[in-house]
Amino acid sequence: MTYAHVVIDLSVSEVDRPYTYSVPEGMRLSPGQRVLAPFGGRRLEGFVVDLLGEPDVDTARVKPIVRALEDYPLILPELMELAAWMRERYRCTLAAALRLMIPAQLRGERVAEKTRNAARLLVAGEALDEARRARARAPRQLAVMELLEGGPQYVAYLNTRVDGAHRVVRALESAGLVEVTTVTERRNPFSQPPSRSARDPELTNAQRDAARRVTGAMDDGGGRFLLAGVTGSGKTEVYIALIRHALKQNKGAIVLVPEIALTPQMTDWFRARFGECAAVLHSRLSPGERYDEWRRIRDGEARVVVGARSAVFAPVERLGLIAVDEEHEHTYQSEKRPRYDAREVARYRCEQAGGALVLGSATPQIASYMRAMPGVRPENRYQLLELGERVNGRPMPEVTLVDMCRELEKGNHSIFSAALQQAMDSVLARGEQAMLMLNRRGYATFVSCRACGYVEKCDACDVSMTYHQAEGLLKCHYCGAVRNPPAKCPACASPYIKFFGVGTQRVEDEVAKRWPKARLSRMDMDTTRAKDAHAKILSAFRRGETDILIGTQMIAKGLDFPNVTLVGVIAADLTLNLPDYRSAERTFQLITQAAGRAGRADRPGQVVVQSYDVDHYAIELAAKADYRAFYHREVSMRKRALYPPFTVMARLLVTSREPERARRAAEAFEVQLNEFLDKYQLRDSVITMRALEAPIAKLRGESRWQLFIKLYARGRVDEVLSEMDAYTYVPIEGVIAQLEINPANMF
Repeated sequence: MTYAHVVIDLSVSEVDRPYTYSVPEGMRLSPGQRVLAPFGGRRLEGFVVDLLGEPDVDTARVKPIVRALEDYPLILPELMELAAWMRERYRCTLAAALRLMIPAQLRGERVAEKTRNAARLLVAGEALDEARRARARAPRQLAVMELLEGGPQYVAYLNTRVDGAHRVVRALESAGLVEVTTVTERRNPFSQPPSRSARDPELTNAQRDAARRVTGAMDDGGGRFLLAGVTGSGKTEVYIALIRHALKQNKGAIVLVPEIALTPQMTDWFRARFGECAAVLHSRLSPGERYDEWRRIRDGEARVVVGARSAVFAPVERLGLIAVDEEHEHTYQSEKRPRYDAREVARYRCEQAGGALVLGSATPQIASYMRAMPGVRPENRYQLLELGERVNGRPMPEVTLVDMCRELEKGNHSIFSAALQQAMDSVLARGEQAMLMLNRRGYATFVSCRACGYVEKCDACDVSMTYHQAEGLLKCHYCGAVRNPPAKCPACASPYIKFFGVGTQRVEDEVAKRWPKARLSRMDMDTTRAKDAHAKILSAFRRGETDILIGTQMIAKGLDFPNVTLVGVIAADLTLNLPDYRSAERTFQLITQAAGRAGRADRPGQVVVQSYDVDHYAIELAAKADYRAFYHREVSMRKRALYPPFTVMARLLVTSREPERARRAAEAFEVQLNEFLDKYQLRDSVITMRALEAPIAKLRGESRWQLFIKLYARGRVDEVLSEMDAYTYVPIEGVIAQLEINPANMF
């Protein structure tokens, strides 16, 4: 008798352990396989994590597995190890981690292989002639037999040619003349065939040097690299060269992109280069398409995977490379439990497989670039690879900074500056294309003076205060300070104090009025909900069917349109004034990335950046594309202000349908944590801690409070976070608590 350890597919901490079951005679199982097993009076799905020769519990308590859900292990051994690591790293249940390793619709058997019936003739020559003569008075049977003479056909196709062909086929099958088989058919997730690409271009010296250093590491057990290249420097061609090397080694590769919007373009490039060897994984595929692509990868048919965040779990065997494009993007951080960071997961997978990790960006995260600097411990260090020039010596676009305060003084109340209007007129007259990006993220509105650019900020935290319309108050989302909004500007006494906020739809309306003959398209969350919406909008723009593309940050990075010669950034300081310590970094990244969309082919590019705060270092340095200067300035600021990566910020987010319950739970957790800090003498590790209402006090009907803490990075961080994590398992009626460590946003 064989026994198995099974983790039941319930993401509940009380059952977060393997249970012992007996394996029925004749059933063959492997770790990573899914099974149906009895549990608490029900039959539930579970994951086999180990096989045992002898039971480790009383045999009287052991129940047999009901059945295997598949005849092969869905989860590779290395992904089983990854799930165990994630359980500890992200403080989640093992079942929650294992779920990430398979297509979601496999749970509950909500998706399966698509099959079709196909028929083929079993007779030929004289036997076929005799069968025809015997059926001289059965014209439909003769017609089906004639269609099958050319080779096997789907029964569904025969039905389109011969009325009632499915019944005719059954009759011919009964007579022994036709065989019907079930054929598995893969669903095609691609709406268009790949574009035909020429052979790989010759790499520049900088690209060749970068590829050489990474392939050397791939041959020697792996490594970690930061590929910092200006926009248009050809980072994708470096990835392709590295993938070719991995395939020569009989290894696979994963390329991650931050936005679904980028996936069609990147997928098209990779399909053109690698054909059927390339697969795509992202959330906008249908369940069947996602399953079939996943199965192609699992079966080894596809060795190159392109996808968004969750593609990091693709079942690629013998992994040689993971490339994370636009590695600075916050979308690589999951905001749902398990709150994993795809960059960290990629790093673990590469270390596990002896592969190379390449993080690519024109504007790397501050924390990533810091790891490439001298003095970092070897286990944390990235090797820096730099591409300092655009391919073929193309110049960087000319950037014009426009002070919108001056525009207002001149009587221009439009959202478009005179410089942008003039540039748009010229571009449209030449038959070229333009992109207009509204630099907006987040939910809140800030208070700004349109005359001098003054922004209401918290005295203690140096971040902008947020206007809460329902209460008519300004609040700091870090320390909880509250004040009334000013009636006039505290800096210049101007009455032009406004609650600032502009949307892409308004930009679209204004463009349509100003340039009525121009063909427009808008790309934001509202216009890209439908399947293939991203690909359709971008394909039409690439084909020249639209003249102006208006969008949010999703159009600011990674996209390559040869005919785009103008990029306009409508309000560069919108993200600058969000209540987040990373606001300067995100502003620099967005402006630099948006500017990089212009002038990527033979025609020179122009960028117009509009701002009410043109003197801010993030905007000035983004206009110069001077990442190093920005990095040193930002690091200095964060060190003084005690922000990550010099500190660790975390919060215990408490939600409840009843506001009082959420408040009481958060305050009770604060009391408990204070007692814990005193008991174990951990107070020196803490910079600040406080229970306060969450920045968004109510979301989807849930009231939200948080226990916020800031810790010294070199302090006893793990002990404090482990204690906070324990509170998430404390049963409080009507209350849910979740721990977030360095969350992508604090809203």
